[in-house]
Amino acid sequence: MLTSTTAQRKNKTVDLRTLRYFITVLEAGSLSRAAGSLYIAQPALTAQIKKLEAELGAQLFDRSHAGVTPTPAGVQLYEDARRLLSDADAVRERIQRLPQGPEGSVVVALPFLLASLLMGPLLAGLKKTHPRIRVFALDELSLGVKKAMLDRRADIGILVDAPQVDGLHCRPMVREAMYFCGHDADGSVKRLLRAPGKKKPGKKGPPTLQRPVIDFADAVAQPLVLQSRRFAIRRAVEDAAAAQGLHLNIAHEQDSTRVIRSLYLCGAGFTFTPACALNDQPVPRADWVVARVARPELHRTYSLATQAGRPVDAATQVVMDALARQMHEMIDTGVWEADKVREQGIG
Repeated sequence: MLTSTTAQRKNKTVDLRTLRYFITVLEAGSLSRAAGSLYIAQPALTAQIKKLEAELGAQLFDRSHAGVTPTPAGVQLYEDARRLLSDADAVRERIQRLPQGPEGSVVVALPFLLASLLMGPLLAGLKKTHPRIRVFALDELSLGVKKAMLDRRADIGILVDAPQVDGLHCRPMVREAMYFCGHDADGSVKRLLRAPGKKKPGKKGPPTLQRPVIDFADAVAQPLVLQSRRFAIRRAVEDAAAAQGLHLNIAHEQDSTRVIRSLYLCGAGFTFTPACALNDQPVPRADWVVARVARPELHRTYSLATQAGRPVDAATQVVMDALARQMHEMIDTGVWEADKVREQGIG
């Protein structure tokens, strides 16, 4: 609702639609012609003009058989109404030009094994809900993710087994188990597998796939296809073996993920893989082994990291929230065999 100069004098308000009717009548010079252009009945338009005159306490038109002509009050209202409507249109255009929600570019650095599971659904979802936010992914080695954050090349990082890093604010989000997998042509490894333990009482969420279990000592005795110690998985396996006084039976050492995959798919050895990469395994078959590692269990914890002491802008916050939701949704629906990390511990 806007108030015209004439209406202010009478302490009355006039709506924009009625002012548009008045201007159309004045410019058409006829109630019937104006009614036709406005696609309303002439009696209804006449009633609107009479109501406007009553509200303003002034006659706006002189009427004759030839049509209508504005009175001095009508001329004054016409000038004021044109300005009011022009201002109203300008206000509408300014509001419509405002950004609809946060906008900007956000760089996310994350381990390459996690990227294939997480980023597709995340980017597709953000495209629908926040089209003004552009997300760029850096899929790196776990050490590369940390370096990208410390070098300020990324706004958000998903770090592996790094709950606290100087210069970064880290929030643990998800913990996943490590699995032992490979082509068991002669069935010798299957004889080492044990049935999984019972699900913990009161554990929330849908039931996860109950995979068999293999003892760590039995796993590292098999011919292994592993990457070098530059990689977090190799370091975790090596550290666990050293703690138990065990030696790794390395059949092939290659840094290329594609080469490692090709080797264990063709039966050249077994490998260790995190739960996030289980969807990349071949279609289950009788001679294929996927078993959870136990005694000890091997885990990876993912933390969501941002720059310490640097305010998080609106676009970055949207992406952080979307990452957390995506992770939890995948766990809740059983797509990702992992556990949520809460402040008190594993959820």
